[in-house]
Amino acid sequence: MSAEPATVTTALPTGTWTVDPVHSNVEFSVKHVGIATVKGRFNQFEGTLEVGSDGPVGHGSVEVQSIDTGESQRDDHLRSPDFFDVANFPKIEFRSTKIAADGEDLTVEGEITIHGVTRPITLEGELEGSETDHQGQRRVGLSLSAQIKRSDFDMRFNAALGSGNLVVSDKVKIQVDVSAVEAS
Repeated sequence: MSAEPATVTTALPTGTWTVDPVHSNVEFSVKHVGIATVKGRFNQFEGTLEVGSDGPVGHGSVEVQSIDTGESQRDDHLRSPDFFDVANFPKIEFRSTKIAADGEDLTVEGEITIHGVTRPITLEGELEGSETDHQGQRRVGLSLSAQIKRSDFDMRFNAALGSGNLVVSDKVKIQVDVSAVEAS
């Protein structure tokens, strides 16, 4: 993954911001048998956004073993070598290469590593704002989404149905909602 600082035009508040996992979500959705949407989340993740004179730089990671779709057998299968292979690839990693803002609209370009494969990704979304909470902590909120293909990350487990639909779609939608606290 690239370690170069991000380039930017942004209205993000200056500071170093740490993702608050209690008030943030990393979620995904995928079609099952072509007709139903299955949603899931990762319960363990971390991230930092540094906004300074060199522009913002964001990075984060997800503990893949924390996957939660509400169905333990499916979660175990997703952790297996058929999908994430958590024993060999325990984390999903992200690092931004460019963060741009137009008012409240955000575009975050970067690199994501899943299943040992690194690919470019563009997340689109909004700067939800900044606020000082009831405990005097300064916070910033971001909402971002993207779509990836599982096959781009060497996750090819599937079966075709008689209709031509696949058991699991190759397309995966990602939704990240972040509340980050300014580091002291």
